[in-house]
Amino acid sequence: MSQNGSGASKVGVFIDGENIRRNGGYRMQYDVLRDFACRDGALAQRLNTYLAYDQRRAENDVQYMRRELNFQMSVRDHGYKVTQKIVRWYQDESGDWRSKANADLDLAVDMLLQSENLDRVLLATGDGDFVRVINALQSRGVRVEVVACENVSRDLRREADMFLSAYLIPGLIPFADATGDTAWGDVGSRVRGICHFHKSGYGFLRYLSCVSDQLWQTDSRDPNSPYETVFFNDSDLPSGLDPNVLPSREHVFEFDIAAPRSDGEAHQAANITLVHRL
Repeated sequence: MSQNGSGASKVGVFIDGENIRRNGGYRMQYDVLRDFACRDGALAQRLNTYLAYDQRRAENDVQYMRRELNFQMSVRDHGYKVTQKIVRWYQDESGDWRSKANADLDLAVDMLLQSENLDRVLLATGDGDFVRVINALQSRGVRVEVVACENVSRDLRREADMFLSAYLIPGLIPFADATGDTAWGDVGSRVRGICHFHKSGYGFLRYLSCVSDQLWQTDSRDPNSPYETVFFNDSDLPSGLDPNVLPSREHVFEFDIAAPRSDGEAHQAANITLVHRL
């Protein structure tokens, strides 16, 4: 319920586009992120993304220009306002040319100003420089959720009201080698999850089977939980991974869901790979 009593909650999405693209989210689906932000029937009051654009390169590289402008148009098609930050080039003390296109200040100011009309903010970035902004919004009574891929600040994760790896949201980061039409969560599909339980020789991986407003209900045995679990043996783990580090929220795994070996048993995890460590 909206804090102002007007019905649906008002949510704002703010995407640090360059941080996400540099850290594993180059193929992030903006429409999926919007749906995730509005998962409880919230109204997408503000949708903002901040993208770098190298004007100097565009003047000499037509393919780059077309690719970047087409990408910006596709983002706008999903209802986002695109703030374009022009890349600035400068020479350092050694005479080498460096580029810079930092949108942190623009994003932070927009979040602070627009939060007056928002109940919840979803911030897509791994940059710890936003911790103070998060604290300021929370002081105003705004809930702040953070979604990011790799190289995520621990302070950012700690201060957010909720942090969720972008890899764990169904469909948000497409699989690089996806084949077939099996839906996420079905037997034969490939999903991503974390190890939430481990004993000597075996464990269970938990994955988000669907997007719901019950994300806090992580016990897959609860009928309202959007999470499911699959069984694995230590021998199924990626080569070189020490099972002693498990269970862990830091390790994100990718795996196939296989049918139970016999009736009454849990589904199995097959072809397990380590996506990354947070």
